[in-house]
Amino acid sequence: MNDRVLVAELIRQVLISRMCVREAVLKFPRDTKDKSIHAAYHALVHYEADEDLRRRDELYREEQDDYLEFISQVLERGGDLPENIINNYEKYYACANIPHEENAKGFFKGFWKFLNINTVKKERK
Repeated sequence: MNDRVLVAELIRQVLISRMCVREAVLKFPRDTKDKSIHAAYHALVHYEADEDLRRRDELYREEQDDYLEFISQVLERGGDLPENIINNYEKYYACANIPHEENAKGFFKGFWKFLNINTVKKERK
């Protein structure tokens, strides 16, 4: 299954209350470099973090649900999320905290990240 289609389905499962956010993010594609998936991850995490506000403000809840549904629809079609959405998250987060592969390579990526050591290699021109 295409990673973007998988993420679209995970978002929908959260929106219809068939899956909690934590369960969904644990099922995200491992070690992806896809900026659209990173943005979707952040949007989903913010959805959970805003739970209190969502309960108090019906309009905010509806707008956030529509926003996540839009992200889901774009990803389901295999499209890139609009640059403004990606940039909005990138200016606050260097990357998404998406789980790493469950092997030695993934362990060390998580370990270095925990130690706050940048393991990203610069591409050669």
